[in-house]
Amino acid sequence: MEVIEKAPAKINLSLDVLHKREDGYHEMEMIMTSIDLADRLTLKELEKDQIRIESNNGFLPLDQRNIAYRAAQLLKETFQIDKGVEIKIEKKIPIAAGLGGGSSDAAATLRGLNRLWDLNLSVEALAELGAQIGSDIPFCVHGGTAFATGRGDQLETLKEIPQCWVVLVKPKKGISSWTIFEKLAVEELEHPETEKVLAAIEADDYELMARHMANALEEVSIAKQPKIKTIKEKMLQFGADAALMSGTGPTIYSVCKNYSRAQRVYNGLKGFCNEVYLVRTLK
Repeated sequence: MEVIEKAPAKINLSLDVLHKREDGYHEMEMIMTSIDLADRLTLKELEKDQIRIESNNGFLPLDQRNIAYRAAQLLKETFQIDKGVEIKIEKKIPIAAGLGGGSSDAAATLRGLNRLWDLNLSVEALAELGAQIGSDIPFCVHGGTAFATGRGDQLETLKEIPQCWVVLVKPKKGISSWTIFEKLAVEELEHPETEKVLAAIEADDYELMARHMANALEEVSIAKQPKIKTIKEKMLQFGADAALMSGTGPTIYSVCKNYSRAQRVYNGLKGFCNEVYLVRTLK
């Protein structure tokens, strides 16, 4: 038997860090939405009791370092599954890009194995399991648009955002999330007006949403990789309605209500960077 799952990327419309918690994690407030840039996972039963990962991307680890592997391992251990599985990951989402690619692969693995192994778990139960191995996995299990708090694992489902075009640029040099959070001075951050983005989504007001999108970690990542700022400025010069870094970066994205304007931003950045994508927000 074979199961196919789509694993969409996500972008942060707003990201704030409130304080460091006693457990060592940071208390977050984020608004996330899924976009139509996705990996494709094919899950197939194996006679031998093992987890086997294959991928078209040579940079992706194929062992326990792969979060999709750990998701499969978690289900096997939790429910005493003695069956094997082969997981083929066709990567479209850039790696270490701040787009939740790994988390989405893990979420797709949980959803796929839930079907493949007839576990009949609810989406909520899968999200709860996913939270054990990654803070973004609960959102990726659900998809759509959500307001995330806690470590990013406590979710409140939101209305669909006003649909728009998204141009993403992934600089060549990546950024590891832990290097951003390791010595983060929360008191020095410029905090976004999250409630205004929430109100804009509730009111279906695209212009208000675009005006107040913000990421508290952007300046921290720019200090490590100044090219983020250069790309953001170029996006705005080419006519983007708004431009923002997603997650801890280094990917920068812009939103455009108008397709022809998004195409202009895409064409303008295509000559400047290798990894440029033009997609839509997901309904």
